[in-house]
Amino acid sequence: MIEHGGDLKEARRRHGEPRGGWVDLSTGINPRGYPVPAVDEHAWHRLPEGDDGLLEAAAAYYGTAELLTVPGSEAAIQLLPRLRRPGSAAVLWPTYGEHAWRWARAGHRVERPRAADLEAASRSADVLVVTNPNNPDGQRFRREELLRWHRNLSGRDGWLIVDEAFADVAPEHSLAAEAGRPGLLVLRSPGKFFGLPGGRVGFLAAEAAVRQALAEELGPWPVSGPARTVVREALADGAWQAAARQRLAEEGQALSALLAEAGWSPAGGTPLFQWLPGGASAERHRLLVERGLWTRLFAEPAGLRIGLPGEAKGWVRLRASLGM
Repeated sequence: MIEHGGDLKEARRRHGEPRGGWVDLSTGINPRGYPVPAVDEHAWHRLPEGDDGLLEAAAAYYGTAELLTVPGSEAAIQLLPRLRRPGSAAVLWPTYGEHAWRWARAGHRVERPRAADLEAASRSADVLVVTNPNNPDGQRFRREELLRWHRNLSGRDGWLIVDEAFADVAPEHSLAAEAGRPGLLVLRSPGKFFGLPGGRVGFLAAEAAVRQALAEELGPWPVSGPARTVVREALADGAWQAAARQRLAEEGQALSALLAEAGWSPAGGTPLFQWLPGGASAERHRLLVERGLWTRLFAEPAGLRIGLPGEAKGWVRLRASLGM
């Protein structure tokens, strides 16, 4: 199994419960997510209905109607490799670990090119998987180069899969609006920016044939009615989105500056997290654990991902832990 952030149960198992409780900085999820509205009682007593306005809200937000609702983008990551006969899959490295694991588990030959080698991979692999902005290092890829890689792949019936789980903080980089093109698949998730991972709602933006094939794998009613209601409201709330982007930009800059001031200069990130690579990561992770701050430690490549504290007391504890 792949290790993920947000597992405070594991933190407690390893280290107990610190005084004042844990501050979870391990996920990259907006710590001040969308305020969940009241859900009509009927949403609990009826099967989910596809004409509830969710797809219309998603189409307006993502700029495309070529959408399939999925139970979290993780479900699409798991099932898409089954829709192709075994071949070669090039998965950006480092990136979200489930991608390479799922393609390998489905029988594909998996290569893990670095960012500098993605152009060559787009000319040789059957499938290229890129996360944009990337997790955990925050690297961004230009629309022009992504579309060039797509052309290289689609000319031989290949796929470019772009995981845009963190793209909401910089929507101008998204390829979702181009997703009607054959061989271009874009994954979107309200879990990170909107802070709604518990809803298990995501979207695949892709051509109709791919959406239909994935829908058949998922079966009927893949997303609950209450979750559909909440995400519909979040996607339609432009005022909240604009305020959240502004706040996250400011807090992301504040986190980067705080770490740099402490001598922990980040080498990349997004408004939702900062990335600190290098051999000091394990010691830094241990130091923060001793002070009740749970971060995401990576062994290969060695690095530490630190998310936003959210509440004021979390910022205070982080500053104190850094000796500031």
